[in-house]
Amino acid sequence: MFFVREMHKVRVELGAASYDIFIGENLLPEISDFVRAQNFSHKALVISDENVGKIYGERTLAALRKAGLEPELHIVPAGEASKSLVVADDIFTHAIELGLDRRSPVFALGGGVVGDLAGFIAAAYMRGVPFVQLPTSLLAQVDSSVGGKVAVNHRLGKNLIGAFYQPAAVFADLATFATLPEREIRTGLGEIIKYGIIFDADFFAALEDHAADALRLSHDAALFMVERSCEIKAEVVAKDEKEGGLRRILNYGHTIAHAIEKETGYARYNHGEAVAIGSLGAAYISEALGMIDDADVLRVRRLTERLGLPLFAEGCTVEGLYAAIFHDKKTVDGKVNWVLMEGIGKVCVRDDVPESTVRTAMARCLKS
Repeated sequence: MFFVREMHKVRVELGAASYDIFIGENLLPEISDFVRAQNFSHKALVISDENVGKIYGERTLAALRKAGLEPELHIVPAGEASKSLVVADDIFTHAIELGLDRRSPVFALGGGVVGDLAGFIAAAYMRGVPFVQLPTSLLAQVDSSVGGKVAVNHRLGKNLIGAFYQPAAVFADLATFATLPEREIRTGLGEIIKYGIIFDADFFAALEDHAADALRLSHDAALFMVERSCEIKAEVVAKDEKEGGLRRILNYGHTIAHAIEKETGYARYNHGEAVAIGSLGAAYISEALGMIDDADVLRVRRLTERLGLPLFAEGCTVEGLYAAIFHDKKTVDGKVNWVLMEGIGKVCVRDDVPESTVRTAMARCLKS
C-alpha cells in the first residue's frame, strides 16, 4: 500500500504571497470558512467550463453565498480552445458589467484550462484581483493550480501570454475525482510521473510498485499522489517563484509536449498525455548524450505504458515539432533550454543539445 498521511495543508512559502493548499474531501465548508476570513468585496466571479459547471457550479455558488458573497458563474466551452484572448475578452466584459472591483475574488472551478484562464483574468483585471483555485481534475490538483503560472495561448504557441500570479489559496477536493473520466485520470498521471523523474526517486518507485492503485485512483493513492506532488512543487516554487533557475526543472517533458499540442491543434492530446510523450523524448535525448543508460529509459517507458499513457504522437512530423520548439517560452536567444535526466529523481538544464540529437529523439516519439 501507499504510505498515507492525514489530510493536511501544504504551505507555499513566498513571503507576503504565501498561501496554503488544502487537500481533503468535501471541502466546501472549508472554502466558506476561508472566504469569511478574507477582506473580499461581496461581488465575485466563478469561472468554470460546461462540464464541471453543471456538476459543481450550483453547490459552489451556494457555499460562497453562505460565506457572504454574491457570486456569478461564467461558463466557458470545455477544452484548450478556451485559453484564448477572445474568451478572456468575454470574461473581462462580464466582470466589468457585474461591477467587480479590486477586492472582488475570482474563483477557478475546473481543470487546468479553467485555472490558467481564470488566473489570467485575475492577474489582468484592474491590475490584479484576489484569486482562489478550486481544481477538480487530477492534473490541476497536482500541478497547474499550484505555483502561480497563469496564461492563455496564442496561435503561434502555448501559454505565451500570461503572468506569474499566485492564488490566495488552493482547495484540492479529492471527492471531485468521482466524476473524472478515465482519460482525465491518465492525463494527470502524466504530470505525476514527472515529479518522480525530476525530484524524488522513491516517489517514482512507489508509482512503479502501485501502478494499478494509481490508475484506478484509489483513495489512498489519490491522497498520496496529490500531497507529494504538491509538496515537491511547493518546495521548488518557494525557492524560485519566477523560473530564474531551479523552477525550470518543472518543465521536464514540456518542450516536446507543447510542440505536440501545437502541431495537433490542441485537440488530439490532453496536456498530460503530451507531457508523457515529451518526457520520453527528453529521456531519449538524455540517453543519447550519455547522461543516463537504457535501463532508466526503460523504466520511464514501462511506467508510462502501465499508467495507460501514449508512447507515441500521431499527426505530427519531426519538421513541425522542431520548428515549434523555437516558439516555446523555454527558448532564450535562439537556444532551447532542455530539462534532461541524470537519473531517476535528478535532472539538469542544458542548452547545448545538437539539432540532430533532438530530431532523432523526436522521431522516436512519432508513430511510424
